[in-house]
Amino acid sequence: MRPGKEANVWKLHNNGRLEPGAVVTPTERLSWGKTIGLGAQHVVAMFGATFVFPLLMGLNPQLAVMMSGVATLLFLFIVKHRVPSYLGSSASFVGVSTAIYAGGGNPSHVSGAMFFVGLTLFIVGLIIHFAGAGVIHKALPPVVTGAVVMLIGFNLAPVVAGVYWPQDQWMSLIVMLIVVGLSIGLRGFLGRIAIFLSLVIGYVLSGIFDLVFGPKNGLNPATGKWEEGFRVNWDGVYAADWFGLPPVSDLTNWTFGATTNVIGFHLPSFNFAFALIALPVTIALIAENTGHVKAVAEMTGADLDNDMGRAIAGDGFTSMLATAVGAGPTTTYAENIGVMAATRVYSTAAYVVASLVAIGFGFSPKFGAVISATPGGVLGGITVVLYGMIGLLGAKIWRENNVDFGNPLNLVPAAAGIIIGVGNVTLVFSEQFTLTGIALGT
Repeated sequence: MRPGKEANVWKLHNNGRLEPGAVVTPTERLSWGKTIGLGAQHVVAMFGATFVFPLLMGLNPQLAVMMSGVATLLFLFIVKHRVPSYLGSSASFVGVSTAIYAGGGNPSHVSGAMFFVGLTLFIVGLIIHFAGAGVIHKALPPVVTGAVVMLIGFNLAPVVAGVYWPQDQWMSLIVMLIVVGLSIGLRGFLGRIAIFLSLVIGYVLSGIFDLVFGPKNGLNPATGKWEEGFRVNWDGVYAADWFGLPPVSDLTNWTFGATTNVIGFHLPSFNFAFALIALPVTIALIAENTGHVKAVAEMTGADLDNDMGRAIAGDGFTSMLATAVGAGPTTTYAENIGVMAATRVYSTAAYVVASLVAIGFGFSPKFGAVISATPGGVLGGITVVLYGMIGLLGAKIWRENNVDFGNPLNLVPAAAGIIIGVGNVTLVFSEQFTLTGIALGT
């Protein structure tokens, strides 16, 4: 960077000091020491979800964390540092990946479907940028966006009941209670990372249970049979190098749910039917991005309506980039918006620091192996709460926008769509083309 170039991005706020009640704008920064500390907070805030969701999607969490850093840097460039946000793994695609695997697809098909959504989101962002933010509110009223978000969460209930919970039912129950307890008992920033803290605690408890009680009897998703085995298997951790890139996916020997799968870099495979399954997620992402931009605008006091299109297009572009190499798609994170609300520091310099740290994590296969070894019972307890929370975000959209369900025009379509989506109702057009679950409900 040339001398003086930095000043074009960030101006030093109050000689690098933060006074009580002061606000640091996106184009300001504190001293680099304080900025690095704030960046570390953003890493912790995004970290749990950014590696949990790729695990649930059957993708490589090490690669996902790395690409989240790359995506955030590109996003900040696209929005000209006006919309401070961190882009992590999106929860909206968990149900899509599950449906694709159920339909005979593999991780490359998941990446292909998610790439298609990223492209659609990018195009929508361009339309909003040139036509104005009002067009999105007319095309997707709150009753629609709320219902779609609700479908994305509640449609995943069978995954919890049939895949994660049976792997270790007692550990799932314990972790679920820990999540509930920490979410209610903790306040502020710690309360926002309750799921991440619960995952760490559950991981440690699983190791202790192995030592004290020995192996457990649970469902093996790869075979569909109940088998005895230890909760924590670190064979892959011991074999992994400390430094290096994520592996190249071995899709030839890939089996759904197998602990021996090698997943990392791979190119997307495109399938029209799988793309249609994923398409409704675009609506949820538009609603999510719109809400986050409005939240940032309210906190910073800036008018960001003209930046809405850039933000959505930026999210779409970075999702295409991430899925093109085999990582999960990205989205702006509410967790990091919470950090900004708590600190009143909206400097994008802190996000640049967080991005560089995330990219650094991506160069440690050992780190990725530890994450990939997360016990199924721990994921079972977390997903019970997490998927329910995603679904209830739809109800939150309805409440915040005062949707009138006394009006049959709102009530009847939403009711029908939710039952179709949650019940995984299928409409068969031909052997090659069907609509089911979220896609049909939308």
